[in-house]
Amino acid sequence: MSATEPALLSLTDVARAIAQKKISSREATQSCLDRAAKWQPSHNAYMSIESEAALTAADAADAALAKGHSQGALHGVPLAHKDMYYDKGHVVTCGSQIRHDWVATTTSTALQRLKDAGTVRLGSLQMVEFAYGPTGHNSHYGAVHNPWHVDHVTGGSSSGSGSAVGARLTFAALGSDTGGSIRMPAHFCGVSGLKTTVGLVSRAGAMPLSQSLDTVGPLARTAEDCALLTGLMAGADPLDPTTSTRVVPDYLAATRASAKGMTVGIPKAFYVDDLDAETARILDDTIATLKREGVNIVEVDLPDQRQLTAACQLVLATEAAALHKRWMIERPQDYGAQVLMRLQNGFAIPGVSYLEALRWRGPALAAYLAAVTGTDAVLAPVSPAPAPTIAETDVGNSMGAEALIQRLTRFTRPINYLGVPALSIPTGFTASQLPVGMQLIGRPFDEATLLTLGAAFQRATDFHTRCPELA
Repeated sequence: MSATEPALLSLTDVARAIAQKKISSREATQSCLDRAAKWQPSHNAYMSIESEAALTAADAADAALAKGHSQGALHGVPLAHKDMYYDKGHVVTCGSQIRHDWVATTTSTALQRLKDAGTVRLGSLQMVEFAYGPTGHNSHYGAVHNPWHVDHVTGGSSSGSGSAVGARLTFAALGSDTGGSIRMPAHFCGVSGLKTTVGLVSRAGAMPLSQSLDTVGPLARTAEDCALLTGLMAGADPLDPTTSTRVVPDYLAATRASAKGMTVGIPKAFYVDDLDAETARILDDTIATLKREGVNIVEVDLPDQRQLTAACQLVLATEAAALHKRWMIERPQDYGAQVLMRLQNGFAIPGVSYLEALRWRGPALAAYLAAVTGTDAVLAPVSPAPAPTIAETDVGNSMGAEALIQRLTRFTRPINYLGVPALSIPTGFTASQLPVGMQLIGRPFDEATLLTLGAAFQRATDFHTRCPELA
């Protein structure tokens, strides 16, 4: 594959190249479409590929730029997103049979802000049914496949986003993270992904799963790309009263800052327990790289993270069941068996237990922040192991699948419960060339610090530049 192929550029690089007229929007769009046509039959990353409309929009972007009219920072950049972001006039399936032909009448705020910056729509990306699953399986539309090893999972629920960004079928993609659904695909597919602070980015017009845990964020090639996208999307939105009114920082400037003198905490327990040998090695290598970049490394003794995991699962199950109650009564046959089972579990949780879990979030966050005093961020694996196979995690056909899934997801849920941000970056590869990611965990609304650290690591390494080949 030619190194000059436009689809292989990062988001920030292609945006700059189009703005400088070094390549056209049509060339960038056609490059992504060509790759998607080759990869889609074996990887199933796209829900829909809209070639004709995308090229027409790209031509319009080129014509506007030729007249000196740029719409914004992403003028003419082609993107595709997780099929849960409402886009007026387009079918938005949410990965489900129930909405297989549902046409959105509004556009989500996050998506609209990217459109306002000049993006071109390539189509929509596959996802786990109603975003309720961590592996990438979907009984209605088929599993999405890992771009590095086709028989391995992508992670979920932003499965198509992880696979498509990893395979260079789009320059970036929106995902959502309620229990790890941005960070898991980023880890398994070898890309960067930012789980934002609850309230940083509007959730208006994004399919809800859990009203107190859902977050909107990007999957992209680099921390710099994540910074660009987050800066465009973040900020108050009257359509989402939970959004913060604070001033949005210059995230791109944060990626250009030095990490020298910053302090990163390494947990003494939980996040370093029961690690696959290669994941443990890559964690050690990541720490060594940060030290070489002038980052101070200290140990931190965190509160019991197992309690946070349990509380997150309780809140998620209850809120998801409440959202789906009507359809579960009227159309249970239209759900996949595993998603229906997860939703039904929410009905067994007493209201008192749910309210106790909500009330405990404040004290739990205070205890966590006290434990990390003196650090800028905490470094931990996203998961104890690289991507398992699709067969190993098929709950309906593998006896050990549920236990394996619980093990793989236990490092992400505490962060969702606390509501803090976390940036997943690619930090190495196993001997069999499966990517492994680490997450930098921060304080509320301090995404900028995570992006500084992530960008510094990526300037010192090349894991984020490595591209899978089509088998």
